[in-house]
Amino acid sequence: MGIKQKDENSAGGLHNALAAGTTIKGNIITETDFRLDGKVEGDISCNGKIVIGPKGSVTGNIVSENAEILGEVDGSVKVSAKLILKSTAIIKGDIYTQSLEIEPNARFNGACSMCSEKKKADK
Repeated sequence: MGIKQKDENSAGGLHNALAAGTTIKGNIITETDFRLDGKVEGDISCNGKIVIGPKGSVTGNIVSENAEILGEVDGSVKVSAKLILKSTAIIKGDIYTQSLEIEPNARFNGACSMCSEKKKADK
């Protein structure tokens, strides 16, 4: 029990990264922050913040607490807190978020649903 608690406490400062030139075919599930500069063909579930770099691309759905997208996503993006679309972002799919920030020149094709925290708690 003590070891498990230690691991949970130390995971707060860790994050995963997938380098440019790397492709993963399959789903990714992570408890920590995740930076993607490569390519993922599958769904990503992240309990922290996900950053899709300018050369990063995802063909699949993303579920995360926070997200910052500079690259390409072909699928839905569900973020429980804040989603940031940088100027280089290209989204082909629906967005579900509580808070949304879009820089000029970001491209987004799909529907956007925004809900408040109170509404989510009622469900």
